[in-house]
Amino acid sequence: MSTKKGRIAETQAARYLQKKAYIILDRNARGGRGELDIVAQKDEILVFVEVKAHQQRESSLEAMHIDKCERLRSAALAWLSKHSQYTTLQCRFDLIILTPRQGIMYPPKIEHLTDIFR
Repeated sequence: MSTKKGRIAETQAARYLQKKAYIILDRNARGGRGELDIVAQKDEILVFVEVKAHQQRESSLEAMHIDKCERLRSAALAWLSKHSQYTTLQCRFDLIILTPRQGIMYPPKIEHLTDIFR
């Protein structure tokens, strides 16, 4: 995904989360062996959100391979080491998939998968 396309998708995902009462704490946080697209909090849960915007939903799911999950876990641990005030919260990893719809006038379909790996 291009940087511009990725930023647009991440902004759409962040807006979606905010409408669902998530508080966005950080975006594009680099650390460990990876990068976290969005770090958010909802109630007493800290959520590390990966955003994928592929032409096909299946491509987004395939991009979440074992190595990608390990890099996200590493980045999350690095983020927590810098933000110790959140270490008491339960953590989870979510995936937001944005899939284009037919016609340029329609916004992408947004699918939010929670707790995608442990």
